[in-house]
Order: sequence, then structure tokens, then C-alpha cells
Amino acid sequence: MKIRSIALAAVATVALAAPAHSHDQWLKPSVTVLSDISQSVTVDAGSSTIPFQPNHQPLNVENMQVVRPDGTAGAIENSARGRYRTTFDVKIDMPGTWRIGTASSNIGGTFKVDGIDWRIGRRRGPPAGAAGAAGAPAGATPPPAQTNMVATADEIPAGATDLALTESHSRNEFFVTAGNPTEQVYTPTGSGLEFVPQISPTDLVMGDPAQFQFLVDGEPAAGIAVKLIADNVRYHSETHNMDLTTDAGGMITVDWPVAGFYWLSAEVEDENPSDARATKRRMTYIATLEVVAP
Repeated sequence: MKIRSIALAAVATVALAAPAHSHDQWLKPSVTVLSDISQSVTVDAGSSTIPFQPNHQPLNVENMQVVRPDGTAGAIENSARGRYRTTFDVKIDMPGTWRIGTASSNIGGTFKVDGIDWRIGRRRGPPAGAAGAAGAPAGATPPPAQTNMVATADEIPAGATDLALTESHSRNEFFVTAGNPTEQVYTPTGSGLEFVPQISPTDLVMGDPAQFQFLVDGEPAAGIAVKLIADNVRYHSETHNMDLTTDAGGMITVDWPVAGFYWLSAEVEDENPSDARATKRRMTYIATLEVVAP
């Protein structure tokens, strides 16, 4: 894959938006392009009804991944958690393009124990089938309300039935370039939903169309709905949002209507989970992109 400047006239076909969520997670860096390696980037991280508008809750950044241009791991500094957003710094100490963000995988869903519904969730009840649990032997202490849960799929008992489980993978990230852009952080792994820019995502200019490719397990992913939401919607009479869909080559072309930060989101679901216990796989990709005025 060759990162290059492009000027494409065609714009990706407008399509239905990706599935909506009540609160969207986002990362907003102070800057994405630096002239040297003597600076740091400060990042806001939150979850809200509109990307970049802190009005719901801060993100947990303990598992934030910082990938330096040579593929080695960097670190976050000065993390502070506020009421609606978390902030942290990343010291940019190597020239090239950095990848900063979160990646997570989990299995969720429902199952039955002795005909009683259970699910994987945040709250953990007594072990399935134990005294105090729904489905426990007659005479056992009744369970407290809302306890028919296990914390992870590994806690599902061997005798569970009616498993309806989904394997979920999500990534939320942005890119920073110091000096000249480099390409190593974009190298596809061939696993899951991946974002492969055809132009450096730190070299985006209003009015200059940019092309991005999406892959699923290393193959071009056609027909994926991609949503872009521009920042500062409260200050514009138009939202400048875009709903696009990938073509047969997994490509979208974006013609930026205004300068500023954009929240990009794509989601796809299939029946190819890597875990045999699951029947579905849901993959979500989120990126923050900065577009400058010409």
C-alpha cells in the first residue's frame, strides 16, 4: 500500500448510516501534525450523544495503545479523569506517523441454565446453578434481583444450553505525524475489520478528496456503511455529516466540506467468529481525522 496525495472526482455512493448508538466513544487530539519531535499531543477522551461534545462520561484510558512509527510501544502521560472526559498526553519522540487508541475484544450474549435465562454482563451474580442463583435446587435461597449474569464467557457452565453469543471487536484511534509521514502503522494484519488509508490521514485538506479502504480478514469489504460526523455542529447551520458505503473494492472517497475534526465510524457483522462458542461476529472501527483548510 502506497501512501500518496490524491485528487479524485468521484464521491462514494451515499448509503444508510451505520447502526446508531446512544453514546459514541471518541478521542480528540490537540493536533495531528507536528514539525518536529520536541512536542507532546494532549488528548480528550469521552463518550457522548454527539462525538467531541463531552456530556456523558469519560473514557477509561488505562489500556490505551500507543504505537510509534517503528512499531514499538509508546506510553501515555499525565492522565486525569474528569466528570465528562479524560485527558492525557503522548510525548512524540520519534519522527514519522504514530497510531494511538484502544482495541478491545469480548463475547456477549445469553444462555440458559436449567431452563433459566442467563447472560454475560457487567454485574456478576452467584455461579450458575449455585445456591442463591436462578435455576438452583428447590429450597435454595432466592437470588437477589438482576443476578442472572456472569462476567465473561469463560464462566458459562459446561451444561449451559441455548447459547446465543456474539464475538465483538472494536477499535477507536487517531494518527499523529511528526515530520514526514510513514506507513508502517497502517500495515494490515489480515484479521477483522481494518482501515487502510490511501492517503496519509494526517494530510487531509478541505476540498481535496481522500480515499480510504476497509478490509475484513484481509479482503476488500464491500457494502459497509461508514458515517462521518464533523466537529462543532453546535456552531454550524449545517451538520456536514456524511453517510457513505464502500464500493466493490472496499473503498470510500470523502470530499471534505469543511475543515476541522471528523469522527469516522464503520460497523459490520458476519457469521465468522474466531471463538467456537459464538455464532456471530460484530466489528466496529472508529477514527478521528483532522482536515485543514487549503
